[in-house]
Formats: sequence, C-alpha cells, structure tokens
Amino acid sequence: MLKQFISLFAVFLWTVLPFQLVAQTIEGRVTDASTGEALEGATILETRTINGTSADSEGSFELKLTTKVNEITISFVGYATKTISITNPEEFIEITLEEQVVMTGEVFVSALRVDESTPIAYSNINRGEIEAKNLGQDIPMLVQSAPSVVSTSDAGAGIGYTGIRIRGVDPGRINVTINGIPLNDAESHGVFWVNMPDMASSTQNIQIQRGVGTSTQGAGAFGATMNLQTALMQPEAYGTITTGIGSYGTRKANVQLGSGILDNGWQFEGRLSKIESDGYIDRARSDLKSFYLSGSRHGNRSLLKADVFSGQEETYQAWNGVPEPILEDDPQQLESYINNLFLGEEDAEHLRANLGNRQFNEFTYQDQTDNYQQDHYQLHYTYRLMDTWSANASLHYTYGRGYYEEFRRNDDLDTYNISPIQIGGETVSNSDLVRRRWLDNHFYGGVFSTEWKHPEEWTLTLGGGYNEYDGDHFGEVIWSRFAGSSDLGDRYYNNNAFKTDFNVYGKFNYYLTSEFNAFADLQYRTVGYEFLGLRIDDQTEDVIDVTQSDRINFLNPKFGVVYRPDEGHRMFASVSVGGKEPTRDEYVESSRESRPDPERLFDYELGYDGNFNRFHAGVNLYYMKYKDQLILTGAVNDVGGYIRENVPDSYRAGIELEVSARITDDFEWSGNATFSQNKIDEYQRFVDDYDQGGQQAETYSDVDIAFSPSTIVNSILSYNPGAFTAEWISKYVSRQYLDNTQNKARSIDSYWVNDLRFSYELRDLGFVQGITASLQINNVLDEKYVSNGYTFGWISGGEEQFFNYYYPQAGRNILANVKIQF
Repeated sequence: MLKQFISLFAVFLWTVLPFQLVAQTIEGRVTDASTGEALEGATILETRTINGTSADSEGSFELKLTTKVNEITISFVGYATKTISITNPEEFIEITLEEQVVMTGEVFVSALRVDESTPIAYSNINRGEIEAKNLGQDIPMLVQSAPSVVSTSDAGAGIGYTGIRIRGVDPGRINVTINGIPLNDAESHGVFWVNMPDMASSTQNIQIQRGVGTSTQGAGAFGATMNLQTALMQPEAYGTITTGIGSYGTRKANVQLGSGILDNGWQFEGRLSKIESDGYIDRARSDLKSFYLSGSRHGNRSLLKADVFSGQEETYQAWNGVPEPILEDDPQQLESYINNLFLGEEDAEHLRANLGNRQFNEFTYQDQTDNYQQDHYQLHYTYRLMDTWSANASLHYTYGRGYYEEFRRNDDLDTYNISPIQIGGETVSNSDLVRRRWLDNHFYGGVFSTEWKHPEEWTLTLGGGYNEYDGDHFGEVIWSRFAGSSDLGDRYYNNNAFKTDFNVYGKFNYYLTSEFNAFADLQYRTVGYEFLGLRIDDQTEDVIDVTQSDRINFLNPKFGVVYRPDEGHRMFASVSVGGKEPTRDEYVESSRESRPDPERLFDYELGYDGNFNRFHAGVNLYYMKYKDQLILTGAVNDVGGYIRENVPDSYRAGIELEVSARITDDFEWSGNATFSQNKIDEYQRFVDDYDQGGQQAETYSDVDIAFSPSTIVNSILSYNPGAFTAEWISKYVSRQYLDNTQNKARSIDSYWVNDLRFSYELRDLGFVQGITASLQINNVLDEKYVSNGYTFGWISGGEEQFFNYYYPQAGRNILANVKIQF
C-alpha cells in the first residue's frame, strides 16, 4: 500500500508541477493603525492556506503566493484580523491593524510568553511550521530542529514513548504548560507525550524559552520552558480530513471541524484522531486515540473558553532498550552479559537468537503493555477592565488512570505478600507471575494573571496559581504459577501521594527610553508533600513504612535589560534564579535524614539578534551554575535505596548561534548550533562490591554531565517556488555519556541524520478549499545511530562489570500524508 501511495504521489507531482511552479512574491509592512509602530511577529497567511510568514522587527515581510486567490490574512495578538486582496503583486503593501474588539485565545498564555522586550533566549514555532511537520510523530520530534534540542523515541520511529532534552537538561527539569496550565507530572516531574497523541493537530503555536525563563505555573524550569497554545480558533467555519501512512505499519487519521465565530459570538471546534504504529523496535506497537473539543464565547471585552481533550494509549513496552552486545554483534560480550546477569536458559537463548538484531526487544510476553488514559478539562475566562488593563482566570482538572502489565520470571513471592508454598515436601518461594502496577491520579487547581500597560512607559503583570495532586499507587498479581492462598484482586502495595503547589509572581517591564528597557520578575513558590515513606526504627533498626510530610519554599528572582539600538536589532542581558524540589521517588525511597536537598540554579544570559535585509543572525551566551544539582552517583542511602544525590557545584556554559538567509526568492537556508561545556566540579561515585560486600567509592573531578552533548547543529535548506515545497533537514549531535564518569565505553556515539520533506498544495478545486500532500523521508542516508541509553554495574571477580543498554533509532523510513480542507 505504501509503495502505491508513493507512486501516486510522484505521478501527482509530475502532472501538476509544470503548471504550478510560477509564483509571485509580495512585500509589505504591518503597523499599528493609531501609533504607526511596527508590529513585529504579526502573522501573514495566504488566505485559506498554511503558506505564511511573520513580520520582522520593522514590521516588514515577504510572502510568496502559491494560488490564484490573491488574498492574504494578517493577524496579531491584541489586534483585529484583516483580510486584503492583492491587485498588484509588485506594489509594496502598507497594512495597518486596529486594536482588536474581539479577544482571542492568546490572552491565556500572554502572561507566560516573552517577546523582543524580554531578556530571554526563546524560539517561536508557529502553526504553519507545526502543520508542515505533523505527520503523526509526537511533539518532541516536531520541535527537534529548535536550538539546543535533542529528541528521542523508545520505539525508534517517533511514535509512542518519546522524550526531549534542551541544553542537555532532562524532561523532568523542563517546565511545560498548555494554555498556561501545568502539564508536568507532579511526582516524576516529566511529561509523557504519549498520553496526548496528535496534540500537535490542535496546537496553534509553541514557545520554547531556554534557561530559567520567566515565572510560570508548575514545575521549576531548570533548563527550558515550553508553552503550548491550543485551539485554532479560525474566524471562518472549516473542516479537514487528514490521513497518512508510513513505514513500520504507521497509520494516522483525524477529522477536525470548526464553526468559525457565529453571530452570537460563540465558536466551537473539535478533533478526533487515531494513530497506530508497529514501531521500529520489534513489537513496540502503539495504539493511540485522542479527541479535542473547544467552545468559546467572544465578547467585546471578554472571552470565555472551555477546552476538553483526552488521550488513550496502549503501547507494547520497549522501555528496556537493546543490550550493547546485541547491537555490536559481539557474541563474546553477550555471553558475559548472560553469565553476569544470571539469566535463565530461556532468556539467554532469546538473546543469542537475536545477536546483531538492532530491532531486538527482550520482552516476549504478549501482553507486556502500558495502558493509560488521561483526560484534561480547562475553563478560561478573561476580561478587559480597561483598554490597558486585562485579567485572566483559569480552572483545570486532569484525571489519569491506567496500568502497565508485565511478566516476571521466577520472582520472589515474598515481594507480593504471598507466603511460601509446600509442594511434595519442598518449599516454593519463587514463581513465574504476571503483575499489574496501577496509577489513579487527580490533578486540579486554578491559575490567574492580570496585566496593566502604560503605553511606551511600563507593563506590569501579576499572577499565580494553586494546584493539588492526589495520586494512588497500587499493584496486583493477576496470574502466578504458584499463588498460595492469595486471591485475585489482592494488592501487594497500596499507597497515596498528595502534593500542593502554590506560587505568586510579578513581572515589571520599564521603558527607560524607546531603545532601552529594564525587566524584573519575582516569584514565590511553596511545595508541600504528604506521602508514605520510610524510616529506620530506633530500637530494631528495621526499615518501616511511615506517613511523612515536607514543605519547601523557593524565592526566584530574575532581572535583565534589553537594548534595541536600531530597528531589527536587539541585545539583552539577564540573571535568573530557579529552584526545584526532589521527585516523589526520592522522598519515598529515603528517610528524613537521607532525603536530598532541593536544587538551585543561577542562570546568566547575554544575547544579540539582528536582521540585515535578507539575512538574520543571533548569538546567545549562557552560564548555568547549579548548586546541589541532583545526579545519580550509585550510592545507597540508609534505607537501601539508589537515589540521586546532591552535587555541590556543577555548571553548563555555552554559546547558541542562529542564522537564516534568503539566498534567492525560492531558496532559503536556516540553521542553529550550540557549543557547550557541561561539567561537574567534583563528586564521589559508588559501585556495589559483590566480592567484599558494601560499596567502593571513587572521586571524579571536572567530568561531563551525563546526556549533555557538547555540540548540537541543525540545518534546514528550503526550496519553495510556489505551491511546491522541498526541505533538506540535517541534525548533528556529538557524543553523550551514559553516566557522570566521562568514560567513552559508556557513551552514545555522535550522529548526523538527514531528512527530506516534500509537500504540494492544490487550490481552486471548487468542491474543496484545498488538498495538501506531504512526503517525509526520515534518515534518508540510513544512518545507524542511537539517541538514548543507560548503564549499570558492580564489582565482581575483582573487576568492574558494566552493562550498557541503548535505544536504536529507525533507519531510512517514510511518512506520507494527505490533508483535505473544506
């Protein structure tokens, strides 16, 4: 089926391209109708298409028309959208926008977003960019060309469990919000994008702030912030049908409908999606379903908006990765793994039979699956009290529930509160079994913000929020070869975690002159934990369960200045402080005495960006100094748990470069590069010693932080002569270490990956507004690479034994997509 689709796509392009490659380029400028000021960032779209661009700092733009409609639509936050006809494409167009009468959804994220007057390094990804890349993969794969970003996929093809790192910072330290509502898991602090399949289809734009960023809701940002705004909220009624197929059994389909703004001010839109994939890794399948519904009531000074979206996922587990000897086709190393990991004969034969198989999956149980559903409910209201004063308030509730099921071979029955069994005079204390581990959690709260503006003098934003998390964790054995007196439904563990998160912040931007402004941001955040933890009994020295609580307070100041010496040029400097609490596991698996301390980050940024006619360049220097950063050292605490420990001093220092150039009217090149050092000054690593008992310690100094590549480079070369677009996308990531020892034997090799993307739009078809066909060839040079991994080990037989596991990514593969717009 895929080969037939590609053949038809090629015939389609060959047939229509000769008649469609002639395009006209228009130029213009967008300004405020009352003040004449340039509206930097205004969106200019060819009407009823996704072909568009943004105005630069001078309000200027260039746009290549791809259809015969000759209409463009101009929009900007806080201004009424305007549609104009193009009568003479060679004439420079002066466009003025009036301050809006009808409020739009941008108001709910405006308190968290930054613009050119804020001393922050950031990237905006608009709707056109999202739609061009959205062929079924998760959001981390769609933003991987942004500066300092590295994305990875457990299943190897970008569908299912995916992750993202920014500046080498792990997902648990990246703050993510949707419409200003916190998305990070309250316990692990990470974001599980698999729970929100096809969210990109309902995302209007994404802003990535690098570093601490400005104050926001939810988890502390220790490397970056991602703000997503949902709801397309198009002024006219619309409908789209999208279907796609790809390698590894990938199939995608969605339907989207929107009412436009009705006469009574109401507006509705919705989406229904389904994505399936077999995965690059053997049996790493995904079955993903989701929907999105939004209703809003627009008033002259108010906007009421309700969003409901849900995702349901079933994925076959690929969590454990592929053992290094399997990838390297090394039978001698494989036998060492089998012997030192004490694998049974059945598991050993499974590994031997797959030697050299990059798509290997160690799991063989047919229902080794993860099953989870997450429902989000958001209610937003904003009101403009005066032309220069607006207020926003939002309520939210997220309900998540599900389990993962797994087969356990010869497991200890005592772990599951199952007593040993007497069979024929023999005591059986181990058994093959199948277990399920459940989550049932509720996350709810409210956020607010208000903004005052005194034109050309100052802007003040005040905001905050209060959120609660209530999560149940329990496990049950659903089958056991030897079950003893246990009953179906017995829970071998059952505990609850309760967390509160309160914050208030104030942001003040003062314009000393038209070229120079100073920015200040102060946030107070307090986090409370209640959980079932552990402690050491004073009399018996046994480890016992006990209910505990803790409260952590953070004061996070941020200051900076921005200087704009000329139109299209911006320089900034800032210093920011961030604080972050430990995860739930670090509380549950420790005592009060061994509990780690919160982390602190001092972030210094210095940047410049400028436009030079058809050329843009930007540079950003950063120095992120960590105090008490939490890292894995291998140490065992007083209750026998392996948890992260505080490292007194560590840092990330780097330079981020961004360049774009319009080479000709049809060719454009853009790229970015990050060069960094990511170091731990000194720490002690601990390794279990199975020969002598206990642990051996070794001190390391000036070593690289794990998973922090020193070089990340992105390049996109675009060819757009009209309705046809072709892009060559390249990414280079240097070596990453699996632990904090800077040992090359425990690392991920550097890789360079290239993708090709083609799209073609047909318009003026009469019965439909347009058809867009897209084809993406990922890893076109068939690079054999891995993007993630982990390692563990111990001392045995007088030497260190270490075991590396990796997540190989797919070789050359294809995604194809057709979108029909009504």
